[in-house]
Amino acid sequence: MTLAMPQAPHKDDLPETWSFLEAGIDNVMLKLEEGVDMKHYMALYTAVHNFCTSQKAVTSSQGLQAHRGGLLTFYLAQYVGSLELSLTERPLLVAHLLGEELYKLLGEYLSKHLAVVYKESKSHAEEALLAFYIREWTRYTTAAKYVNHLFSYLNRHWVRREIDEGKKNVYDVYTLHLVKWKDDFFEHVHEKVMDAVLNLIEKQRNGETIEQSQIKSIVDSFVSLGLDENDSKKSTLQVYRTYFQAPFIAATRVYYENESRQFVAENSVVEYQKKAEARLAEEKDRVGLYLHPDVTRLLTETCLDVLVTAHSNLLRDEFQILLDTERQEDLARMYRLLSRIREGLDPLRTTFENHVRRAGLAAVEKVASEGENFEPKLYVDALLQVHTRYQNLVNEAFNGESEFVRSLDNACREFVNRNSVCKTSTTRSPELLAKYTDGLLKKGSKAAEESELEEMLAQIMTVFKYIEDKDVFQKFYSKMLAKRLVHVSSVSDDAETSMISKLKEACGFEYTNKLQRMFQDIQLSKDLNSNYKDHQEKTYDDDDRKKMVDSHFQILGTGFWPLNPPTTSFNAPTEINKTCERFQQFYFGKHNGRKLTWLWQLCKGEVKANYIKNAKLPYTFQVSTYQMGILLLFNETDTMSYSDIQKATALGPEVLDPNLNIFLKAKVLLASPEGAKPDPATTFSLNYNFKNKKIKVNLNIQIKSEQKQESDDTHKTIEEDRKLLLQSAIVRIMKSRKKMRHVQLVQEVIQIVKSRFPPKISDIKKNIEALMEKDYIERLDGDEIAYIA
Repeated sequence: MTLAMPQAPHKDDLPETWSFLEAGIDNVMLKLEEGVDMKHYMALYTAVHNFCTSQKAVTSSQGLQAHRGGLLTFYLAQYVGSLELSLTERPLLVAHLLGEELYKLLGEYLSKHLAVVYKESKSHAEEALLAFYIREWTRYTTAAKYVNHLFSYLNRHWVRREIDEGKKNVYDVYTLHLVKWKDDFFEHVHEKVMDAVLNLIEKQRNGETIEQSQIKSIVDSFVSLGLDENDSKKSTLQVYRTYFQAPFIAATRVYYENESRQFVAENSVVEYQKKAEARLAEEKDRVGLYLHPDVTRLLTETCLDVLVTAHSNLLRDEFQILLDTERQEDLARMYRLLSRIREGLDPLRTTFENHVRRAGLAAVEKVASEGENFEPKLYVDALLQVHTRYQNLVNEAFNGESEFVRSLDNACREFVNRNSVCKTSTTRSPELLAKYTDGLLKKGSKAAEESELEEMLAQIMTVFKYIEDKDVFQKFYSKMLAKRLVHVSSVSDDAETSMISKLKEACGFEYTNKLQRMFQDIQLSKDLNSNYKDHQEKTYDDDDRKKMVDSHFQILGTGFWPLNPPTTSFNAPTEINKTCERFQQFYFGKHNGRKLTWLWQLCKGEVKANYIKNAKLPYTFQVSTYQMGILLLFNETDTMSYSDIQKATALGPEVLDPNLNIFLKAKVLLASPEGAKPDPATTFSLNYNFKNKKIKVNLNIQIKSEQKQESDDTHKTIEEDRKLLLQSAIVRIMKSRKKMRHVQLVQEVIQIVKSRFPPKISDIKKNIEALMEKDYIERLDGDEIAYIA
């Protein structure tokens, strides 16, 4: 801006000074684009400085007289108690008064200028109005910075003092520009401006392309006008929130209420979910494009309220359909939407839990429909398939959210412990799981790969987590582990150790203590057998050793192994008796005072069949010790009666008959009369024409009746152990509490034992009564129970 340099005003002349300043300010306000002449600019700055520091009051008695009343009043108001008014202070006071005149004149000028701007704005509407507003705002605020600098001396002295003294409506010159803009222009046009802005935003929501920078500039303008009444240097968002944010939010609500209502009426719920999710993403992006971040929370809440909360029941009604059809992507979208509103997911979790429970029950029902003798693997696989399917759904669609995980766990716990298979016995699930585990850990398991086996053991622990009767699993598992260890039939020691570690991690040291001691006994037995072989080599010559049975002994601690003595008497063959006597002599030589009980029902061996005609190689029969005792009788004779066999072996019919049946079925023995079953009238003879595809023939097969008896015995043991556990818990509680009410005692007992099994209240009461009879506790008045020391 090139200006002809006017003559500088006399520093004491207000009209002349203001006339000079007004012309300069006019050029800054209206012709800023043309540039600023620095000489003229500095002349303006100097004029403000000279006028504010004028000494007119000192040199002109007329001027002083004219201002004396005002000066004294002003001085006394500011300096109460001071009686002296020195001439050196008078020019400063005059300067303050003259600064006020300049400030007022500048304010009046800005009001007149903005009146002209407002008049021009009336000829514009919609986007043209926005363009006009932005152009004028940019010009005005840029000019304000220049003018503010021109009046910097006024800002530093008169304005600062007025503000420090608490004067209202006094601001630095730049802020004065903003105040005037707000009062004299903004107040008259903000409604039309906002209408234009909202129309633009609606066009964009409808898919049209708009000039986003216009809205951004309007937002910035509204934000800049937020002035703190108590501190002009601070700004607030009050103007923005009142004049922009409030109408914007209201318009947003109306727009989406209308759109969502119409869209739902014309489209499916799934399509509406996609629409709602897209709209929420758009509004989030809109904040980054041209809105102030302050609107984020309110905008999000409004959109969620209109798009999700208002239609939440409609969405929830669709949830079951999506579950039935396994539409994972749509379920994930519903989860994302409803998770953003308060209590939006609660009904979904309940529906999900019921759905999973029904799916689990249906899967078990399918297995049960195949009959009572289904494989444990079928049952466990059915449980795992349901869990795996819905675990994946929780992870993928529901983001692994803890509450959905809890719903899944609740559902799985229900169908694992209470299903059609468990109707006959509530402990069927842990029993079947233990049998399935036994099948995996036995030699010959199809899961030959170590990594695959480890994965299957982890899956077993998944089902185990939901088993309520964990003591039942422990009993069956320990019995089966004992057999695997005794018969050396484990697929690997590493697999066995891994499983025990998993159980220990899940249930603690006490749960697996005996299992680990069983392993220790097996290792000690290996060392013992090695020492025994050394002993034999030192004690017997080669000829004697050749006549001996090749044997292996296992010494198992009574307190750790879930094994019972034989249920039948048995006369072991002479060869076996001699072998056992030699070992006992060696063992008692090392451990004086111990007692050995031979568990004949667990012993096994191999015998060679040298009697069979036309056999290229002699068959080897893998037999139990009972079976060995029967077969060795036929070394003396080809035919024996049932009574002779029973007398010679001393076996009870419950053991003898099933084993004879195995020989007859395998055609190792032939019955007379032909087809007869084992009974006192039957005679048995060796089959010299025995044939089999395998050279090694396994005849040591567990009989179903034995399995059932073993299962029944295990359940009896479990019941007895539970009774002892309940009684020990009751005594432990009472010993520490001395006295307590019956109801409290029952509740505490439940808390203590529920990790092992869910106790029945009736069983707890029975055991409380039993302890009263044993004088451990006694009943007091008021339903109170006391410990008897």
